[in-house]
Parts: sequence; structure tokens; C-alpha cells
Amino acid sequence: MEATIEVTGLRKRFGQTPALDGMSFTVRPGHVTGFVGPNGAGKSTTMRVVLGLDTPDEGSALVGGRPYQSLRSPLRHVGALLDAGALQPSRTARNHLLWLAHSQGLGARRVDEVLALVGLGPAAKRRAGGFSLGMRQRLGIAAALLGDPPVLMLDEPFNGLDPEGIVWIRGFLRSLAAEGRAVLVSSHLMSELQDTAGHLVVVGRGQVVADTGVAELIAAASGGRVTLRTPARSEAMSVLAHAGATVTVTDRDTLTVSGLAAEHIVTLLNRNTVPFSEVAAHRATLEEAYLELTRDAVEYRGAAR
Repeated sequence: MEATIEVTGLRKRFGQTPALDGMSFTVRPGHVTGFVGPNGAGKSTTMRVVLGLDTPDEGSALVGGRPYQSLRSPLRHVGALLDAGALQPSRTARNHLLWLAHSQGLGARRVDEVLALVGLGPAAKRRAGGFSLGMRQRLGIAAALLGDPPVLMLDEPFNGLDPEGIVWIRGFLRSLAAEGRAVLVSSHLMSELQDTAGHLVVVGRGQVVADTGVAELIAAASGGRVTLRTPARSEAMSVLAHAGATVTVTDRDTLTVSGLAAEHIVTLLNRNTVPFSEVAAHRATLEEAYLELTRDAVEYRGAAR
């Protein structure tokens, strides 16, 4: 089975509210694809449509070229984590997975393998109801991996993980993609996706805003800006503005300069005897790039104080 998720022209309304408005993108094998957007952007609805839990008004969602409903033993084709709390709290972790495994014709050996993969081997006989959120996330990932599927969809898998768990899941997701799987990860934590995802699908108001590589998106957001550190902020601003640059204050001794190359900035500051400690090409964070892209698609916005 081909390891892809293909979403084409999805439209979906809940009453008078449009949840999806022509959503289209493809998740390809060999990459971790980040799926990001503000609350209400349509991420969860899209994932539910892919898994056949919601029916679109228009469009299609295919896993390996086929609708989810047509897949026999679906856990062998696509593994999903949508809600880490969706478990029977009185069952042990191992029994929770055994129940799922038996429904797909899988045996106890595979259950023990995935428990070990996600680091829950020592907790296999503990009741899942007593698990922390981070442990429930690991159990949900284990369930998604039961059928050794070529396609994985994980909704907010970083939630509740401690720092060690976050480091683990970054490398784990990259290793799953390196095996040739298509891995779609929905998250609000841009800092985690920056170190995990190679590709990004950014959505807003039910539509795709950007479908691009993470490196390309960061480069575009960096926009040729230069970071300048100087103890003589006012003098530097005056010299650079006079030369035609756009200068903004980002910290007590830090300026961001647009419109002049770093080499030209150094020449100007030296010529005017303005002291400085650093001149470097500005590298935007993924969070900066994301906020710029979704600025007009935010549904709920707090007021500034």
C-alpha cells in the first residue's frame, strides 16, 4: 500500500459554520509533516474526515489511494492518535492494546513490542486510569503503531510529555518517517515541530494557507533582515535610518534592520564610530513564520493590556 494521505477539496459545514472550505493537501512518505493552524482552522475535522469519523459535504480524503472505510484491517494501513484519553481506565495498558490487537488479527507479541517501543514496558500491568497525560500519550502512540502501518496521524502528541519525553518523541517521529512512512502531526508547539517536521501544512479558516518545507518557510520569514547588538542604540538607529534602512527595536540593546546588507551595516557603523558587538543575519523561528502566516485567520484573540 502506498504511504500517502490525499485530501482534495474538502468542504464541511456544522450548521451555518463552515469548518472546511476547500481543504486540499498531500502527506507524502519519508517526511514528518506538521499540520498547524489556529483554533477552529479545521485541523481536527480534517483528521476525522480522513478516518471516516465525519462525512464531508464535498471532496475526498484517501489513505494510500483508498477511502478509510474500504480498508480491511485498517490498523495495518493507518495508525491514529486523536484523543489520548479514549481508553477504558480499569484496563491495564497491556489489556487495552490486546483488545485492539485482537480486533485486527494481531497477537500478544506485537503488543509487547509496541509497549517496549514507547517505553511503557515497566508499566504494562498498571491500570491506564492511573496514567499521567504523558503516559497516556505514549499508550496512544503504541496503539497507533500496533499494525505497523505505513501511514500515521497524531493529534497533539507532545501534550503532557516531560522534557525527556519530548526529546524522545522528536527522534521517534523522525525515525518513523525515515522508514518510509507518511507521518502527519498536528501540534500547537511550533518549537517542537521546528526540530521534528521537514514539511508544513498551515491552515486557517478551513483552507490551506501554506504547503511548504520548514526550511523554506523560515528562510522566507527571515526576509533578509539583520540583527544588530549595540550599546549605542539611538546613534545606530539614526545612522542606519539615514542610509535608508528600516530599523525596529527588539530588545534594550538589539535592533532588527531591513533594507541593508550586513556588510554595509558594518561599514556604516565603523565609519560613524558607532560601537556594536554583533551583526548577524536574522533567522526567524518557525513560530514567527507561523504567526505571520495566520495573523488574519485567528478566530479568538485576547486583548493587549
